[in-house]
Amino acid sequence: MKIWFDILTPKQLLFFSPMMRKLGKNHKILCTSRSYGQVVDLARIKHVRLLIVGRHGGATRKGKLEASTQRVKQLTELVSKFSPDLAISFCSPEAARVAFGLGIKHVVFSDSPHAEAVMRLALPFAQKLLIPWIIPREEFIRYGISKRDIIPYRAIDAAVIVKEGRGTAAPILPGSGKTVVIRVEESAAAYAIGKKSTSHAIISELAREGRRYKVLVLARYKAQAEKLRKEFGRKVTVLGRVVDGRALLESTSLFIGSGGTMTAEAALMGVPTISYDAVPNHIEKYLVSAGLARRETDPKRLVRMAKRMLEGGADNRSKARRILDSMEDPYPKLLSAIRSL
Repeated sequence: MKIWFDILTPKQLLFFSPMMRKLGKNHKILCTSRSYGQVVDLARIKHVRLLIVGRHGGATRKGKLEASTQRVKQLTELVSKFSPDLAISFCSPEAARVAFGLGIKHVVFSDSPHAEAVMRLALPFAQKLLIPWIIPREEFIRYGISKRDIIPYRAIDAAVIVKEGRGTAAPILPGSGKTVVIRVEESAAAYAIGKKSTSHAIISELAREGRRYKVLVLARYKAQAEKLRKEFGRKVTVLGRVVDGRALLESTSLFIGSGGTMTAEAALMGVPTISYDAVPNHIEKYLVSAGLARRETDPKRLVRMAKRMLEGGADNRSKARRILDSMEDPYPKLLSAIRSL
């Protein structure tokens, strides 16, 4: 069988890597992505071969439309030559359009029903959808997929990433002392356009702590990193390049995230975690309800909470390990979905 994976984000790369490796033992795999720094750099770190087709469309509707239109055309030529039996993606709009147009069955994953634009463009054309069990199927049915074609698995996607990285990461932050890592929220995704940044105010509050803690800021885009460096100077360390998230989190005393994948990774590793809930979602709610992460959206209160957690030596590692071990590998569910087609 020939299988085509279309990978658009770092999370998708980390999630699909073990599946591609297993499927690649008996099937021919084509893995495409787009010119998007974070994915390309992470693929190099993780030794994943990608064929780059098209580009990221940026933060405007017009830019996204133009990039997607061009990418569909480029993918059409490439994929028609490869002639796959199956396409797999995380609801890639371009993969959905090309697979539908060429008559290729398309299996998708998603844990983000809040990403309305992507859901509307991909789900009506998918044959099967695999989702974390904590998300009600009704969240996806409204986008045009039948309930019988939705397959839940008992895990959140970050569990696959964390389990895959067990025992392979070495701490990468030099020196001693307590380190606070803050992840800047997404600014270029369709669901984030026009939203006010919360992380900026949090970084401002943390910067006032002087040298009490090492504050490392993870930017998502080069422009974000440059803007933050210009404003905060040496008060915080701004990291604009892609790093091995697992290795970074192994060195982290406290993680502050927007409620996305890295927030979930940190929480499942037992790293004391605060979510500022930039884009409310089911995964973040689960982590908070399970006691693996705390939520605070007010920057001043969040920094006070952070200091209490750092001084109190918060540790969720045993609870996180227990919850992580209870989560299943979604790969067998993927195989079942493929066989059903």
